[in-house]
Parts: sequence; C-alpha cells; structure tokens
Amino acid sequence: MNQLPPCMVWLPADHRLLGDNGHQMPFLVLGDKYARAVKLGAQAQPVMFPLADPEQIDGLLALVDGVMLTGSPSNVDPTHFDEAVADPSLPLDPVRDALTLALVRACVRDGVPLLGVCRGFQEINVALGGTLHQRVHGVPGLIDHREPENEPLEAQYAPSHPLRLASGSAFETWAGGPEAMVNSLHGQGVKRLADGLEPLGVAPDGVVEAVAVRGARSFAYAVQFHPEWRCWENPFYGAIFEAFGSACRQRRSQRLRAL
Repeated sequence: MNQLPPCMVWLPADHRLLGDNGHQMPFLVLGDKYARAVKLGAQAQPVMFPLADPEQIDGLLALVDGVMLTGSPSNVDPTHFDEAVADPSLPLDPVRDALTLALVRACVRDGVPLLGVCRGFQEINVALGGTLHQRVHGVPGLIDHREPENEPLEAQYAPSHPLRLASGSAFETWAGGPEAMVNSLHGQGVKRLADGLEPLGVAPDGVVEAVAVRGARSFAYAVQFHPEWRCWENPFYGAIFEAFGSACRQRRSQRLRAL
C-alpha cells in the first residue's frame, strides 16, 4: 500500500556564534520547542534548509507544505523599517532577515500556510510594510512584555496577561471565547501594523499580538506570544497548531495532485 509522503514544514534557522569567548564558531540553530510543536501539535515533519538564500525560496517552497517563522534571541534589524539601532547590545541576525522577509512575501503570494511566532510575528509585520517598537518597555503607557529574568522556564513561559480576541475570528474559535491568557517574552513589538494585516488579538495596553494576513489564500496567522510552549498541554495553543497542521496537509494534497 502506498504511503503518503510526510507533511513537511520549513523552519528557517538562526545564525549564531556559539562557544567560549575567543573560541566561537558559527552555528545554524533551531529551538527544540518549535520543532517539537510542529511535530506533535501540527502532526508534521519539521525541516531545515541550511544556508538557504532568497534566490532559492521558490524552489524550496515547492518542496514543503508550510512555513513556521520562530522566535529568536535576535531582533529584526530596524534598518528594515528605516530606524537606527536603539540598543547595540541586542543581537541581530541579518542573514535570517534577508531570507525570512522575502520568504513571508513569497508565502503570501503563493498561498503557502504560514505561522509566525514572536520574532516571526515581527518579521511578517515588517515584510508587509509595518514597523516595530524596538523597546516596548520604554514607550510611555505600554507595559513591560519581557519575561522575568533568572526565573525557571516554567515561570518565564507562564501566562502573563490576557489577550482580547476579535469577535468571530479564528483566534476566538481556537481559544473558545473572547479572551485568553498568554505568555509574554518579547522586547520588540508592533508599532505600526502593516496594511496587509488584520489585528485579531490585543494586549491590555493596546499592543497588537495576534494577526491574520488579509485576503490570504491559506492559513496565514502570527502571534507575539509563544504557543509552541507545551502546546499539547494548552487547548488554545494546541488549537493553533492543529489548524496550521490541517492547512499544511491540504497543501500536501494539492502538491501531490500537481505531480
């Protein structure tokens, strides 16, 4: 009996220098929690394409059924939204930026299922013409959305604030109501939302933290919080990945019919 090929989700890597001072080497990094959420929550196979560059995007997208843009210690370089770097001590990842900003636009153009988380949420906003607060905690009237330092991971990823969800939205359906408690581990955040994005979830201070791509041909959502964290234990988080996985399997069926 013929078995369907695995449903595959592309997760672009971070580019980091790892090792002791004076003995650092470049590494390509993917967080386990993101890959595990795709594997268990979306029931899909996470894949990486090491050293992929923007010129390869079209060819690589033809091989996969979805794209997930992960969170990262690095920030989107503010030169992409015409600002100078506010804090030079914070890490950047220009190689990732070059790939993911173009990848967002290609996914939207081709109807490839797309899920953005934290940095990925910010990449989608910037790629479509939006801007970011480089330090949300430094903006008058906005709360500090960063995780508590030096606390165990369970405390850092614990529910931090409520998210008000748009009536009738997919997020309201996934959460089972108009509000959900979410974690909060970010320093940057949406300043001006891209015209191509629809705000579907807002933090108590008004910061947009859940969006959909307007007019998307397939699943195209992004969140500022971290639903990948033990998504199998949180019904709201799990529902996001289940819906993403369903969209990816639909794309797999379309790809196979086209072969």
